[in-house]
Amino acid sequence: MRMLLERRQAVFGSTVQGHIDDLYRYAYWLCRNRWRAEDLVQETLTRAWRGWAGLREPRVVKSWLYTILYHEFARNAATPQAESGTPEEPQEPYVNDDPALALDLGRALGQINEESRHALLLQVLGGFSCAEIAGVLGSTEGAVMTRLSRARQALRRALEPSNFGKEAKDA
Repeated sequence: MRMLLERRQAVFGSTVQGHIDDLYRYAYWLCRNRWRAEDLVQETLTRAWRGWAGLREPRVVKSWLYTILYHEFARNAATPQAESGTPEEPQEPYVNDDPALALDLGRALGQINEESRHALLLQVLGGFSCAEIAGVLGSTEGAVMTRLSRARQALRRALEPSNFGKEAKDA
């Protein structure tokens, strides 16, 4: 019995290990806080472990994990959080070689409505297709395509030099 559990743990670990960094990146973009993102990923992995025996198709592990993470984020967002005493990390976007561009992109993403932003982040950070995004978000492919199109248009408008400081509320 112990060997069976160890084997199950090993398979689970090796399967999800390749997705942890991407899950963290997506979680961070959702909540913009390192500690909350780590907690979201940890809770995602805990829930995935509990449901591991019921997973029938190993090829869908990636979208299954993202779905769990998204639902965990939504559940936590709907539940009032008690003060944890943990200092909040500054709400800064991921910084690349051009910090100004990263800040502008972070602000522009923050101006896009939540549904469109989630769809765009799943596509860009997760590499998901429209069908997979629809499955994660519990939507239709058509709605996802519309959200992606609106999100890209809003980003283009927000990142045009003549529009800095204006909000992209259309998406």
